[in-house]
Amino acid sequence: MREAKPGYIEVAFNGAPASIPLDARFSVPAKGVTAIFGPPGCGKTTLARCIAGVQRLPGGFCGIDGEIWQDETTFRPPHLRPVAYVFQRPILFSHLSVKRTLLYNASKSTSTVIDFDGVVQLLDLAPLLDRSPSHLSGVERQRLALGSALLAQPRLLLLDDPLIVLDRAAKREVLPFLERMREELTLPMIYVCHDMADIERFADYLVMMKDGIVTASGPLHVVQSNPALAARGEAAVCVDTVVGGYDGRYGLVIVRLRGARLLIPGPPLKPGAQLRLRIAAADVSIVREAPRASSFLNVFPARIKASLPFDEAEITLVLALETGRSGVPLLARITRRSFDALRLSNGMDVFAEVARALPVSPPERLLITPATPVGGLSQLSADTRSE
Repeated sequence: MREAKPGYIEVAFNGAPASIPLDARFSVPAKGVTAIFGPPGCGKTTLARCIAGVQRLPGGFCGIDGEIWQDETTFRPPHLRPVAYVFQRPILFSHLSVKRTLLYNASKSTSTVIDFDGVVQLLDLAPLLDRSPSHLSGVERQRLALGSALLAQPRLLLLDDPLIVLDRAAKREVLPFLERMREELTLPMIYVCHDMADIERFADYLVMMKDGIVTASGPLHVVQSNPALAARGEAAVCVDTVVGGYDGRYGLVIVRLRGARLLIPGPPLKPGAQLRLRIAAADVSIVREAPRASSFLNVFPARIKASLPFDEAEITLVLALETGRSGVPLLARITRRSFDALRLSNGMDVFAEVARALPVSPPERLLITPATPVGGLSQLSADTRSE
C-alpha cells in the first residue's frame, strides 16, 4: 500500500470523470504556490476537484504532507478534508456583513494558520467589515473569499483561477494580496491558472497539463525550460535573486543568483530582499568566447543543453549557467543562421549575454526608505563589486 510522503503534495488520478479523460500524476513540495497551467478544457479544474474530493475517481491517490486523503481503500469526503476551495466566482451570503461572513468561518476551527485580526490586516478588509457582500466590487469580493477560506484553517488552499473574471486593472489590485499570502503564510496553495504572466509573478512550482495529461511538473524555472514551454513565442525563465547592494554611480541594482551576480538598472532596493526576475529568451544572445569589451553588463559561462526549432528562421536554446552553483536554466532565442555560423551544438560550452532581466512585479515595496543608512548601503555595494 502506498504511503504519503511528509512535506509533499502527491497526486495520481486516472479515469474519465464527466467524460473528461484524466491522467494526472505529480509530486511537489507542500509549501509555497503550485500553479496548474494549461489551455482551456485540459482538465485543470477537474484535477482540482479531485484533490478537493468534490469529484471521485476510484483507485486514485491523494496525499498531502504525509496524510492520505485518498487511496485504494480510503476516500475522505470534502467536508473531512482540511482544504479550502476558492472559486472563480465567490459564493458569498448576501444577508451577512463582511465581518459576520468572516466570523462564520472563524468560529468553526481553532486558529492554526491565521486568526481573524490577521486576515483583516493581511487582506485590508477593515474598511469593508460593516458592508454587505452584495455591495462589494469584484476585487473586494475576491479578498473576502480569500479571507473566509483562510479562516477555515485549511492545510491546503485551492484557488481555481480566481482572477479570470476580473479585468486587467482589477487583477493588478488582487495580485499583491496573493503575493502577500505567499510571503507571510506557511500554507501550501494550488493555483489553477491559464495566464503564464500571473504564474511567473508568484508561483514556486508548476504543473503543466494538456488534454487531461500532466506533461511536466517541478520548480517554476525548471519547467519553464521544458520544451513544452521553451518553444513558446514568449518563452522566458524566472529566477529568484537576492538584492546584494547598489551601484549609485551608475544607478544599478546588484543582485545575486546562486553565486552569480547580475546588474540591473533601477532605484536602490533593500539589501537582502528577494527579487524575482524574468529573463526572456529573446533577450539572451550567445557568443563562443568571453567578450573582451561589450555593452552587456551580464555575461555568464553556460552550456547548451538542448536546441529546439522555433520557426523557419529561429531556434530556442536551453542553457545551464556554469557560474557559481551551476545548473540555473536559461533560454536563448537566436537565428538559425547564427546557430550555423557559430557552429553550435548540444553540450557545447558558450557564453550567454543577457540584455535585460526585468522584475516580474513592481518593486515599490522593496525600495530603500529614507531611514535606511546610506553609508551601510554604499559599503555593501563596494563589497559586492569586489567579489
